[in-house]
Amino acid sequence: MSTSAKKSTAPADGFSEQEREAIKQRAAELKTQARRGSRAEKAEAKAAADEADVLAKIAEMPDGDRQLAERVHAIVATAAPELAPKLYYGQPGYARNGKVVCFFRSGQMDKERYSTFGVSTLANLDENSGLWPTAYALTEPTEAAWEQLATLVERAVS
Repeated sequence: MSTSAKKSTAPADGFSEQEREAIKQRAAELKTQARRGSRAEKAEAKAAADEADVLAKIAEMPDGDRQLAERVHAIVATAAPELAPKLYYGQPGYARNGKVVCFFRSGQMDKERYSTFGVSTLANLDENSGLWPTAYALTEPTEAAWEQLATLVERAVS
């Protein structure tokens, strides 16, 4: 056997101190990535579950209100895709960073005369007049009313 092979600085397990440290660092990186991935996966799973809850609530609404809620849901998803569906007092709500910005309330389920589309204090709708609506009655909206609702949602999240 040659003399240079006998003088190896590698320990008996085959890894030098620097190699062991690099392996430890890589293991720590992989753990961090796994934690981040699982947090992201959990957040995605929660978002999917929240949306499923909202869609299930809409599906169980009486005729008339169900169609209104479906249209509101589609408008919010298009006009403000950054809002995440979630139940809000048992009704469809749409949140940014977990806080509801706007919502739909079924008039029939609430035993009210009409359904409403409302906004929370997080909606950016303040006007200089010191007076602005926070809820809108939905009875039989026209296409112009639906367009106005889409504009309202866009403003609320701007």
